[in-house]
Amino acid sequence: MTFDLPFIWAGLIAFAVLAYVVLDGFDLGVGILFPFAKTTRDRDIMMNSVAPVWDGNETWLVLGGGGLLAVFPLAYSVVLPALYVPLMAMLLGLVLRGVAFEFRWHTKRGQFLWDWAFIGGSIIAALSQGLAVGALVQGIPMEARAYAGGWWDWLTPFSVLTSIAVVMGYALLGSTWLVLKTEGALQERSRQQAYVTGLATLILIGVVSQWTPFLRPEYFGRWFAWPTMIFSFIVPLLVATCAYGLYTGLRDKRDLRPFLSALGIFVLCFVGLGISFYPNIVPPALSIWDAAAPDKSLAFLLVGTVILVPLILAYTAYSYWVFWGKVNPDEGYH
Repeated sequence: MTFDLPFIWAGLIAFAVLAYVVLDGFDLGVGILFPFAKTTRDRDIMMNSVAPVWDGNETWLVLGGGGLLAVFPLAYSVVLPALYVPLMAMLLGLVLRGVAFEFRWHTKRGQFLWDWAFIGGSIIAALSQGLAVGALVQGIPMEARAYAGGWWDWLTPFSVLTSIAVVMGYALLGSTWLVLKTEGALQERSRQQAYVTGLATLILIGVVSQWTPFLRPEYFGRWFAWPTMIFSFIVPLLVATCAYGLYTGLRDKRDLRPFLSALGIFVLCFVGLGISFYPNIVPPALSIWDAAAPDKSLAFLLVGTVILVPLILAYTAYSYWVFWGKVNPDEGYH
């Protein structure tokens, strides 16, 4: 039996990126919503809601980025110079958030500075991810197996739109997470924020979805040619189902349903990107198989990954299980 190792690895890296987006997305969203907290106590509760899991969530970013370097080195060598600015900004934003997490608890006089560092790091990281996604969707020019574009090619009206969409989507995840994890006035305010961010996210998804097929002819063909055009009906229908679940969950005060519905919207958007990209790993012309390392390297790395990924899933699931339930306002990350 032979295995299509580049295809398997593309699936693993896509899974790692998706896991990062849906897991780290809500704690970035909490940071984006931080300026709207009414009191210091509310900010403490918001930060404590993500404190047990935030750094574990970023494990998936390391796995996705490291996997891309090891398994698809050509793709890595093209994407990094093309997206150097937004990727570096994202990493600096994540570092700023991490430092703020540690230091805001150790000062009262300067706590507001670390609060703004947490806010700024969250917004910068989210904006940068959106810019990178938008630039990747537009396509990265190559010549002789190297990046052939300019320094600022990543900054376009479309990438700005996707960056705003990502920030708003993360805010939706953050607000629904706070609905799940908090009580009282903070929960009610988060529920109202979820209505606003949910509507804005859905509108932005609609605009991006209408724009994307016209960026490149192959995207239009994948979405509107048979048999893949069937996804043009299935994916929007499933997004509408998740939107209905989000609305009814908020309306009926079902704490878990809005969060799961918001996660579903993100997963479906990721599936839509996959449909647009496949079989390329770097649009418009670098395929999974052209970018892959030799099969012997892929097989060797796969052995370790088969062991590592279940362990990451296990300790991630365990951490969420241990810290399940509402945040205790009198306990936290100190």
